[in-house]
Amino acid sequence: MWWPDIPANFGRAVRVMAALAAAVMLAGCFQPLYGEHTPIGGKGMRQLLSSVDVAQIDAPNGTPLARLAVEVRNKLVFDLTGGSGPSAPTHRLKVRLTTSRQSVIVDITTARPDIENYGIDAAYTLTDIATGKIVMKGTTFARVSYDIPGQEQRFARARGGRDAENRAAKVIADHIQSRLASYFVAGT
Repeated sequence: MWWPDIPANFGRAVRVMAALAAAVMLAGCFQPLYGEHTPIGGKGMRQLLSSVDVAQIDAPNGTPLARLAVEVRNKLVFDLTGGSGPSAPTHRLKVRLTTSRQSVIVDITTARPDIENYGIDAAYTLTDIATGKIVMKGTTFARVSYDIPGQEQRFARARGGRDAENRAAKVIADHIQSRLASYFVAGT
């Protein structure tokens, strides 16, 4: 006569139940990074990020770097506040930008570039306004490429360069926002 092995099945059932119980208990520990409130009722990430004052980015007036500095700052302010007005600032963010442009592929007959890379390097510091202490420093970069569709199409080249600048500015702003969120969650 066949009898099931009760001790083996019972042990397996106990292990499965223990794993499910652990999963249920840990499910309440999950907190979305950009949630509105923390599980213990503190400020959410959106409120913490909106309390960061983004300082004007220094760049010579009337230069392409000045336009790029405004673009990066606007993206940061919008991403940190979510489009709403900023709250009372507790931290100040200072950003310094440098740019580069490289010709990747050059037409050998005309010596004009066919593909160019545009790069932005950013160094930033986050200062606690109450103490005046720098609480975080970091650097980031963005490299984007763009095509120049024809040698005689100067407007297309200028527009491609402008689009590459805008894409690189968005990447820089996203990297800085992610690093700030990491600082507010982990404290380092």
